[in-house]
Amino acid sequence: MRQFAALVDSLFSGRGAAPVAGLARALMLAVLAALLVAGLARMRDGEAASAVVVDTGEAPMMPGGASAPRPVPAVRDQPAPVQATRPVPTASVHRPLAARRADALAAAFERAPDLYALSRDLAPAVMAGDADALWVNSRIHDYCAGYAASPAGYARDTGVLARLDGRRAAALRAARERVAQRCGRFAPVDALTVAGVIRQREDAALAGHLAAEASLLALEVPLDDSPEYLRDLVERVHRSSDAEAFAALSPGMGVAASGRTAFAGLVAGTPLAELAWQLAACRQGLDCGPGSALMTGYCANGGICARDARQDFEGFVYDAAIPRQGAEELEDMVDTLLQRVQPQRVSGRLER
Repeated sequence: MRQFAALVDSLFSGRGAAPVAGLARALMLAVLAALLVAGLARMRDGEAASAVVVDTGEAPMMPGGASAPRPVPAVRDQPAPVQATRPVPTASVHRPLAARRADALAAAFERAPDLYALSRDLAPAVMAGDADALWVNSRIHDYCAGYAASPAGYARDTGVLARLDGRRAAALRAARERVAQRCGRFAPVDALTVAGVIRQREDAALAGHLAAEASLLALEVPLDDSPEYLRDLVERVHRSSDAEAFAALSPGMGVAASGRTAFAGLVAGTPLAELAWQLAACRQGLDCGPGSALMTGYCANGGICARDARQDFEGFVYDAAIPRQGAEELEDMVDTLLQRVQPQRVSGRLER
């Protein structure tokens, strides 16, 4: 058990050197120039709006997991005033093509066999301050952090777990090997740290990305910690049809929300509440299949694994994660989350 505790702790560690300022500046100028040329070409072909990522060939991934300089949000329709000590996200325009692009990026994160390659492909858009790219890149870094901190140590720990008895050990080994395969080209020098993930999500949130903003609350580093802001954020996610935002918010709606006046009367404050937000996310389109990031994270990082490798998240929850008496209460919570009238989702963002 001590070995497993150390394994979980390793997820939140990393090391690496800070990038050299001159090199970073030169890279940024080169990427911006490439983006301009590529953008003009796509405009001539009438394909600019449907692009998912910018292909830069051998463009290197940003060193140290650092995010791009924070863009100054464009001034469009201003959201309702919020009592805040930090900037709040800007509103976004209605762009159905951008929503499809966000969905394609989410699918790429779930299905790409090589997450290092996907992160490198996203690097130009990340450096340009693109909210969707920042969000997906932060998810890649979060998913791969435990492996990248020490690939050899990760493999050694997987071997230890494989020698345990029982079907759960087999499932745990399979989940960890899935992570190792998808993250296999990351190394300690990439410094995939919690601090780097938070920086990217702050940038994405300030650019208007609802899921990134929700995840900061769950990480206990919200853009603003006033009760008014926190309740407004939860209600905005609740009103949305954004499956990723529901899932990103869910850890903050469990036991962590217990006793907080900001969440009074909301689905919050118990372990069942966290599961309810996650199940609502699944029913709104989040990938919750057997090999999904959600199932893999529970198993590889937390040791909570389904005995049946074919089971999806919802089946696992009702089969093994809750007592029979809790099923009705959980279903009532999910119904509450899904009954609210839901305005149009816009590229992982919500118009306010």
